[in-house]
Amino acid sequence: MNRPEFFTSHNGEKAPLPFSRAEYDRRLSALRAVMASRDIPVVLLTSMHNIAYYSGFLYCAFGRPYGCVVTQDACTTVSANIDAGQPWRRSVDENVIYTDWQRNNYWRAVKHLAGKPGRIGIEGDHLTLAQRDLALDFLDSPELLDIAPDTMRLRMIKSAEEIALIKGGAHTADVGGFAIRDAIRAGATEIEVAMAGRDAMEAEIARAYPDAEYRDTWVWFQSGLNTDGAHNPVTKRVLEKGDILSLNTFPMISGYYTALERTLFVEEVDAASLKLWQANVAAHELGISLIKEGATCSGICAEINRFFEAEGLLQYRSFGYGHSFGVLSHYYGREAGLELREDIDTMLEPGMVVSMEPMIWVPEGTAGAGGYREHDILVISEDGVENITKYPYGPEHNVIG
Repeated sequence: MNRPEFFTSHNGEKAPLPFSRAEYDRRLSALRAVMASRDIPVVLLTSMHNIAYYSGFLYCAFGRPYGCVVTQDACTTVSANIDAGQPWRRSVDENVIYTDWQRNNYWRAVKHLAGKPGRIGIEGDHLTLAQRDLALDFLDSPELLDIAPDTMRLRMIKSAEEIALIKGGAHTADVGGFAIRDAIRAGATEIEVAMAGRDAMEAEIARAYPDAEYRDTWVWFQSGLNTDGAHNPVTKRVLEKGDILSLNTFPMISGYYTALERTLFVEEVDAASLKLWQANVAAHELGISLIKEGATCSGICAEINRFFEAEGLLQYRSFGYGHSFGVLSHYYGREAGLELREDIDTMLEPGMVVSMEPMIWVPEGTAGAGGYREHDILVISEDGVENITKYPYGPEHNVIG
């Protein structure tokens, strides 16, 4: 039996992708312009976010390498045989399947597509040292040029189609938030409440996006001590009267993540907690007012820092005040050049989508202990700034019971 190193299989018909053919052509044209300007004949994309962004295919690695080889004439995804025809159906152009009959067939498939380019663009923040060595070995020691910063800058400006999908995600996050609100009660567990929000969001995504693939929508619902970290997992802790709560809904639609985050309390809020909560809400509203065309990430951060310092709370600040949205998730993707931090001087411009999400963390043993955070998503356009998060924030709305 002939067992090939790699092969092509068009199994079934092409599936509807998250965006139009014209949108993928726009993205590839922009990448190819960068390639031409830097004299890079071939790019090998390896991350989930860039492969999804340029081809439409969002892979599931399970320890296997995946790729997308882009030249001036072709865009071809490289996938493992375990996934059969699905990668081709979900790729805007061609796909090659590599087999595992022998080690490193992935690189043989890449070589078949890339040839001997001499210079090849790679994602320096994703390609491991082991895979870099294999690339040099199989591709005849080309010069490896980091294309990741360029692709990040290209992704930071969203198209009209992307913004429409992000708005749909923000609406879905609100749906999950209201479902969580309805499930909150003393005696319920974190996991019970989280499941209500997740189920509501998945049903909404299936309703609004019938041609999508459904995966990875999740909720982090934290209570009491568990609110200290923004990414703390859900537990089976039982909610009690007076608990501080952190509601975090994260719908995933075709690789695009959006978020809603809110502070809440069960039935009542004590005076010390109320004061801290109101201060964080004030920082949130200040931050929203600062997001506008021409503002810089570092400048916004400095203004909110000054507010917290005046309130005597700067020492409780937990992380940066916001970040970009697009092709990202909790385990892939990040547009680090558009984060609201002291060390980022990027200027906001139309087409950017950013969050405003101040958080303060007050440790146990201090009055009002817990993590306080609010999170809205804002779209910057030629006409101004639109807040696309609709679930209300603050004590007037979120003392539940």
